[in-house]
Amino acid sequence: MKNKPKRPKAGRAAYMAFTLPAIILYTVFFVFSVIYGIYYSFTNWNGYAKEYKFVGVNNYARLFSDRVFKRALVFTVEYSAILVVGVITIALILAVILCSKIKQQTFFRAAFFFPATLSLVTIGLVFNEIYYRVIPLIGKSLNIDFLSKNILSSSSTAMWGILIVHIWRSVSIPMVLLIAGMQNISGDLYEAASIDGANGVQRFFRITLPLLMPVLSVCIILVTKEGLTVFDYITVMTSGGPAGSTQSIAFLIYENAFMNQKFSYAITQSVVIFVLVCVVSYFQFRTTRKED
Repeated sequence: MKNKPKRPKAGRAAYMAFTLPAIILYTVFFVFSVIYGIYYSFTNWNGYAKEYKFVGVNNYARLFSDRVFKRALVFTVEYSAILVVGVITIALILAVILCSKIKQQTFFRAAFFFPATLSLVTIGLVFNEIYYRVIPLIGKSLNIDFLSKNILSSSSTAMWGILIVHIWRSVSIPMVLLIAGMQNISGDLYEAASIDGANGVQRFFRITLPLLMPVLSVCIILVTKEGLTVFDYITVMTSGGPAGSTQSIAFLIYENAFMNQKFSYAITQSVVIFVLVCVVSYFQFRTTRKED
């Protein structure tokens, strides 16, 4: 058996020259930050004082009796679940349509990808005006009570108002990934299935969907992480209201750290959401791997 050729010294030096800065920056700004964050979660540091005390697991024990945190956790999990179902379903439908032989295919792909190029803050401010002025005006002119009020002003509908905006913007990237995945599926498989008498629905569930599982797993993990860490939309559109009904964990962390000066407690909540994202992503990856 022939030995593998060794990498030339000049090639190894160039490889290290390009890789080492990224490793150093990642270690300093991410790894060290995580380690220090976990350490401060065991203290009572307020974010700016030089002196602080080590309090052990008191911050973590406090979470179990914190009603505000529990409410934010329930909201975040519910929000993430609906976001994943909405984004993945719509992205999959759009990908199937845009991979079919329709006219102006390039135009529609660009149009559906356009929301991904817009700023989150800009989108939130624009939809705030739509919810506050445009939709109520239409509702009153049509005598529809449900549309006559700002959807963000009610505790029962505010989450749905944010979700509509979030789903509208977040569909773009998974749609592009799914289109790329569909384009890599061999056309011979569809031809063989058609010869065997399979219709469009059967071809989708027997060929397209199983072969898209690796791409779907990535999309689901990305959207789940986006839902569990939602902050921008809530900050711009509702600021956690009304009556705390749209307060996510990320927004609660921001409030505790920068408004209430409970920095160590905010870090504790950050550690919890970090673990939650890892656990959920792991089980999602395992599930989709089994399907694959």
